[in-house]
Amino acid sequence: MTTENLQHDTLAVKEKMLALFEDILEHDGFGEIRVEVNILKRKQKEVILHCGKQYRFVVDTPQQA
Repeated sequence: MTTENLQHDTLAVKEKMLALFEDILEHDGFGEIRVEVNILKRKQKEVILHCGKQYRFVVDTPQQA
């Protein structure tokens, strides 16, 4: 797996987290974001963002040297 693929896989998660954060800041009340990461088979992880709804992503894990 190349670094480019890993960055592409995680980009959607990062963009959603930033969008949720901005939504909470603009909201008149309070808010909460919780991040849950589960290990899957095939060197992948499931990232779940909790913020009223659940947003699920599957990303490849980085290769360790």
